[in-house]
Amino acid sequence: MRQLPASCYRLQLRGGMDFEAATGVLPYLGGLGISHLYLSPVFAAQPGSSHGYDVIDPTAIDPELGGREGFGRLAAAARAHEIGIVLDIVPNHMAFTLDNPWLRDLLANGDASRYRAHFDIAPDRRLMLPMLQAPFEEVLRDGGIAVEMDEAGAVLVHGPLRVPLDARTLPETLPRPDDHAAIRALHDRQFWRLCHWRAERDAITHRRFFSISGLIGMRIEDRAVFEDTHRLIFDLCDSGAVDGLRVDHVDGLADPGEYLARLRDRLPETPVWVEKIIAPGESLPDWPIAGTTGYVLARDLAQVLTSESGARRIDDFYRRVTDRRAAFGEVVERAKRMMLETELAAELWRLQAMVAKAAAVDPVASEYGPETWRRAIIGLITHLDRYRTYLGGGAVRPEDEAALREAASAAAAQDGGRRALDFIVDRLLDVEADADLPRRFQQVSGAVMAKGQEDTAFYRHNALISANEVGAEPSMPAIDAARFHAQMQARARDMPHGLSLTSSHDTKRSEDARARIIALSHHPDAAEALFDAASDVSGAGRVDPNLRWYLAQSLWAMLPGGEGSEALETRLCDHATKAMREAKDGTTWQDPDAEYEGTVLDYARALVPAFDPPPAETDPAARTAARLSLAQLALKLTVPGIPDIYQGCEIGNYRLTDPDNRAPVDFARLAAALEDAGTLASGADRQKFDLTRGLLMLRRDDPALFRDGDYRPDDDAPGGTVGFRRVFGDRALRVLVAAPAPLDARALDPREGEARIWPPPDAAISDAAAAIFLRR
Repeated sequence: MRQLPASCYRLQLRGGMDFEAATGVLPYLGGLGISHLYLSPVFAAQPGSSHGYDVIDPTAIDPELGGREGFGRLAAAARAHEIGIVLDIVPNHMAFTLDNPWLRDLLANGDASRYRAHFDIAPDRRLMLPMLQAPFEEVLRDGGIAVEMDEAGAVLVHGPLRVPLDARTLPETLPRPDDHAAIRALHDRQFWRLCHWRAERDAITHRRFFSISGLIGMRIEDRAVFEDTHRLIFDLCDSGAVDGLRVDHVDGLADPGEYLARLRDRLPETPVWVEKIIAPGESLPDWPIAGTTGYVLARDLAQVLTSESGARRIDDFYRRVTDRRAAFGEVVERAKRMMLETELAAELWRLQAMVAKAAAVDPVASEYGPETWRRAIIGLITHLDRYRTYLGGGAVRPEDEAALREAASAAAAQDGGRRALDFIVDRLLDVEADADLPRRFQQVSGAVMAKGQEDTAFYRHNALISANEVGAEPSMPAIDAARFHAQMQARARDMPHGLSLTSSHDTKRSEDARARIIALSHHPDAAEALFDAASDVSGAGRVDPNLRWYLAQSLWAMLPGGEGSEALETRLCDHATKAMREAKDGTTWQDPDAEYEGTVLDYARALVPAFDPPPAETDPAARTAARLSLAQLALKLTVPGIPDIYQGCEIGNYRLTDPDNRAPVDFARLAAALEDAGTLASGADRQKFDLTRGLLMLRRDDPALFRDGDYRPDDDAPGGTVGFRRVFGDRALRVLVAAPAPLDARALDPREGEARIWPPPDAAISDAAAAIFLRR
């Protein structure tokens, strides 16, 4: 196995950050103590892509970033600075666009295409292209469709769309623009069918990434597809340019375990981390990986820093002022059901057809009609307590069977239909039956959970939104120190080399914005004052109290960012638009309500000056938040796992979900801080920078202590603190964290044989959130 990272620094490419710019950041990262650069996808993506997950050619490095030569120069420079590279790869999907050469080949050649088996497409229907603003027949009737020749052959043209036509289907003479019958007949002979974009909900014929029709699923389970899509990845790893891989959305794959085994067989020395959200009570299958990307650790850190009593009080207040009485689990169930019946209706239809086909040969199940199967599928997926199970490829894990049986029982208790539910579960668990049904069911259940919980319920249930985080559980926002220690001991045993993140391109809030909201749990009076102040703003009465409270928390989280009011207003309004449409309660992405949104945005604009300054009652919470940020950082960099520093988070970062979290980072300013931390504007930034750098340097200098060291709770830690030791041989690191009050001065005294490394000897210690001691 190649050397594991001591730490990673996530750099988001694009938006001005290409390979040349990334090369310029390397000296700074080396000075910060980073061992590995962690890059977002580098493969050729949709022109103008802002993120790189919409790959159009996995065999090429994106020329917009600098191409293969540019990446080679970056890799060589990284090696010169003794920095490795971890690369984000996207095996689950590609961009569903005419810029995708593999897709164009499929459209032009149909079943004869070399890439027919590469894409996950319904085998018995034409490939739907939901790219029109109206039904095909209407566009044709209005003269909007023509047939032309270009350098590659004949194409069907509609505005900028130029869709390849199968040469085998062409008449001797191309149809005239006004010969609608001939154009229609030619269109009907294609492997594909152009249609209205609204048809994507229930007529789409390709597997999507969640409900995004612009991303098409890949059949990575096919060995040839695996080899074609990973050829460049293998080359980069074999050449030494890439030292580790992060697998995006592993739950979308047909058989994640089989995929990861193939990856390990081909790259036995390359560590692999998977993006996997682990539900409470769920355990990972025995996969050949270094670990996950770290959402669970982010949840653990937020929970141990949150006041349970304060969170309960805020929850009671929230329900009183918003009249939202449903438990979070109920909100999720309703959202999952809605997603299956609307945005993922095509996936539901396909599952229903598969179940009905299996039932047709069963003497009892064959009596049930389509509505019975539809309700049973919805109930089972709605009540499943995790993203997916891992059936296929052998014996059924007891955990997976239990999860499905429990979901069936919950669905039956709510809506009846026990026999139908049991039939579906039995078919899913039958290792001798056709594997297509469990494969598709598991891919759909993950998409439903992601869209129902992360992208809907997290914007509907807004009691304390620091708990509305990827991988978190809003119904359990807090844990005590004893449970935290138990979870860290399990992490040291089961996933000692997993990544440890607190911010990423996918988190709903950056770490310091989250800490600001967590601080409200320690000061529930401040939370109530914040809501009251938000309710006094002009236009508040026209905005639902639930959304009003969401926006108040969001703005409070953003406030230390240092922007002017105009920039803050723009950011809040952009986020408010996204939050409203994700909640799907009054407006949606598909059908935006301009009047509804305009009312909310007017209120959001008025909220910004009203919170300048914020209510005086929130001042204690602001001071607590600053300590929580440092406490969170100290834990992240010392508990079992490999720290993942998201770009710009070595100082205070008060960003919300994407695209807000992809803002450019002033690396020149950060590099200057290596020589003089006084170049940073605030004392909080300097403290966070110094603590980050100090612990990263320690991890780089003594990797065994953190990679292999035991995790031992410190039984002598003062009450109200979280204390533990990392022990390896005769070396030990002792960590003590307090929340919300600062550490007592006596807690800062080293024990015999120890040296205090934080706070530094010359630092003021009256407000210390963490103390760290080293014994060598």
